[in-house]
Amino acid sequence: MKKLLLILLALVLVTPAAMSQNKKVQKERNKVYKAKLKEFTKEGWKVYGTSRTLKLALLEHYDKLNTLGENGYEVIGVASKFISKNIGHQTCLNNAINDYAQKANSKVKARITSDISGDASSSEGEFDRFYAAYERLVQTEVRGELQESFCIYRPLNDKEFEMQTFFIINEDAALKARIRAMENALKESEAAQKYAERVSDFVREGFE
Repeated sequence: MKKLLLILLALVLVTPAAMSQNKKVQKERNKVYKAKLKEFTKEGWKVYGTSRTLKLALLEHYDKLNTLGENGYEVIGVASKFISKNIGHQTCLNNAINDYAQKANSKVKARITSDISGDASSSEGEFDRFYAAYERLVQTEVRGELQESFCIYRPLNDKEFEMQTFFIINEDAALKARIRAMENALKESEAAQKYAERVSDFVREGFE
């Protein structure tokens, strides 16, 4: 009974703080929504692949992010100077995946360099193999976790277009994808295996 009361007390104390934080995040995203709608409209962007208006697409996008809270992460894929919109759309997806993988890899590399570089300096080549494998494997693993939210395009000239596709990724799912990538990447580096527990901690940290 005492344990149950402690749990209930903890919930009472934590929930208001969590709600307050969520309201702050939602308020900030509402500001971003208004600014983005004004920016996209002024610059002549149009929604691709749907009958939704730009306003509705943006509203739904930020509503999804607000629902996920801090667990929702936005990834943007960009493509330029293409004639076929279908090719531009696919390029956006590939670029979003590459961008996410590069950021994930840079985060881990920076943490390894700052925290265990002294111990691992003699195995720099081994770690380079780990970094290359990790980034490649994150690209593979995270592909299925990116959920397209909406896509916009505009003409560059008479023939060519540029495009932006906005994706949302659930950070819980993304973490599992990064861990799978790490576990396989460790197999390619004996030096990294030595620090596997600490590398795992870096992978779990995620990034802004």
